[in-house]
Amino acid sequence: MTNEALYIPKLAVVGVGLIGGSLALALKATGSVGQVIGIGRGQANLDKALELRVVDSITRDLAAGVADADVVFLATPVLTLGPVARQAMPHLKAGAILTDGGSVKQAVIDEIEPFLRDDVHFVPGHPIAGTEYSGAEAAFASLYQGRRCILTPTARTAPAALATVHAMWAAVGCEVVAMDVDKHDRVLAAISHLPHMVAYALVNAVGAYDRYQENILEYSAGGFRDFTRIASSDPTMWRDIALTNRAALIEMMGQFETFFRELKDDVARGDNQRLFEFFRRSKESRDAIL
Repeated sequence: MTNEALYIPKLAVVGVGLIGGSLALALKATGSVGQVIGIGRGQANLDKALELRVVDSITRDLAAGVADADVVFLATPVLTLGPVARQAMPHLKAGAILTDGGSVKQAVIDEIEPFLRDDVHFVPGHPIAGTEYSGAEAAFASLYQGRRCILTPTARTAPAALATVHAMWAAVGCEVVAMDVDKHDRVLAAISHLPHMVAYALVNAVGAYDRYQENILEYSAGGFRDFTRIASSDPTMWRDIALTNRAALIEMMGQFETFFRELKDDVARGDNQRLFEFFRRSKESRDAIL
């Protein structure tokens, strides 16, 4: 299958894991890309990416890897995006498009735009997709099918570059939307970052429960395992997200505490009606998004 609306002669993927590797595989599957070069620090992961044909060539040399790329996709943890972009900037060719998949946008923009060259185009982006797995072996071509990708262009984002990145994500199956950067960070704090914080806290709370001389996590069944699946996600990635989206995350954690306190009080009082109404409201809200 070939996507007539898009063709990227050379794509450089910095960070060949689930996100970057899946983008490479999806673009290859649609014929939307020519050569894909994988760039990273871990030789074993790069070797695996090459073995699995996620990428066509590999290098640990960032400067050499991005030198002739038409599009450079940064798929590293959020706190590294600025430093990686700064290191790559002198080596990008004129007209190159730099984009990213970071889950936090304002902090990334603040890090990259001050040293952005006038002849390099930056399009901040965030594909809302993923699993709890990481590394080149976790990548698969259909990851983005039916998912949403949010682009947060700035005043410096060139329309043509924005159109190319929009087409790139559409080619791999995403519904692509543009959004104000502040709204993005607040929305993601609510629908993604908070749930991860809750899952991590829940696993720690249950794991630390010491009434019995055994780890009661061993008794966990489908409900607990499903709910806490995301707590198996990469700790480095989630540490970075918590640090770079602090204001919005703290606001949502406070919102969660308010409702959890309400539920705790209703349980403590044994309030039949309030408990039913709390669960009913939650069920209706959840059912509405199915």
